[in-house]
Amino acid sequence: MTQRHISHPEPLPACAAGHSARHIHDLRSIAAGGGHFVECRCRATRKHADADTAIAEWRRVNRPPRAARKSEAPAEADNVVQLLMPLRDDGSAAAQRRAHGRR
Repeated sequence: MTQRHISHPEPLPACAAGHSARHIHDLRSIAAGGGHFVECRCRATRKHADADTAIAEWRRVNRPPRAARKSEAPAEADNVVQLLMPLRDDGSAAAQRRAHGRR
């Protein structure tokens, strides 16, 4: 048997689909396709010469999604004055100017 399952004191994080992960050491030489890798039912890492590198790749690929930051709603300013400005001149603005004595 060329592969050996390696147990860890704390379990490896599950994949995105929720499958449990296991660390496997292929005892063949690296040139022959051996090395350390982590796998579950749906995916596996590449084989690495170092166990820590294989575990780091598994953690990087299967890290939980980050929650979006909650943006604070802008506080309403109490010192803002809103002026009513017509978007088009339909003649009423001209009538108001004449009523106030302006041209």
